[in-house]
Amino acid sequence: MKRIVVISDLQVPYHDPRALKNVISFIGEWQPDELYQIGDLNDYETPSRWNEGTRREYSQQVRKESEKTKRDVFEPIRSVYDGPFGILEGNHDLRPRTYLSAKAPALAEYADDFHFSRLLDFDGFGINLTPAFHKVGPDTALIHGHEIKGLSSIAGTTAYGHASKATTNVVMGHTHRLGIRRHGPSHLGGMRWGFEVGHLMDPRKAQYLGPGAVANWQTGFGILYVGDHDVSPVAVDVRRDASFVVEGVRFGRVIRGAGGRFAKRGD
Repeated sequence: MKRIVVISDLQVPYHDPRALKNVISFIGEWQPDELYQIGDLNDYETPSRWNEGTRREYSQQVRKESEKTKRDVFEPIRSVYDGPFGILEGNHDLRPRTYLSAKAPALAEYADDFHFSRLLDFDGFGINLTPAFHKVGPDTALIHGHEIKGLSSIAGTTAYGHASKATTNVVMGHTHRLGIRRHGPSHLGGMRWGFEVGHLMDPRKAQYLGPGAVANWQTGFGILYVGDHDVSPVAVDVRRDASFVVEGVRFGRVIRGAGGRFAKRGD
């Protein structure tokens, strides 16, 4: 049985540092067979259409935010985990090269130099640029979620809708929701499911939500147990204290008297 960890929507620099740190520590302890980040790793806010014509458009943050991702995400992960690591492109990740093509068409031939895989030095960190609809197991594919139209406010429903259209089980991010929706009797075969793996962003940093706004988002990540004939998805909720439970063990909780070490056993 292959074990795969799937994370999504960090949107650096608007990520939740505690949740990210605990998830990386968990990856180091658990040593999954494969690790995927399935989009919106970076927010890249400054070249977004929301900042067009504002002072923010001129603040030149793309390089700074790319370096932060290397320092706060890639270096810590690679210090504890040297296994296969794939990353999909999300709609936020593609902002720099989309901006160049739209605003400076005379330089559009250089747009690939602004691909996030180059900005973040995937090759240097041994990271695979993973295409959308990457087959991760029997009848199961990874996408970010922006590739197919249609959104639901109910967790798992967007992924299920995409799975129905794509005629394969879908694991996705994009919605910032955590949930699995299934259809079909498993004992007869032919079950279809969609899995939204949550996010690792700090919602308080999402200024576009407006003052006092509450989004229907759930912090978390996904685990896939991949067998020869099927894939079993598991949603992992990350609590307010940034801890979470996997296979009956709580991770991320500081054990009193243990010198602040990472919790590995019990609840």
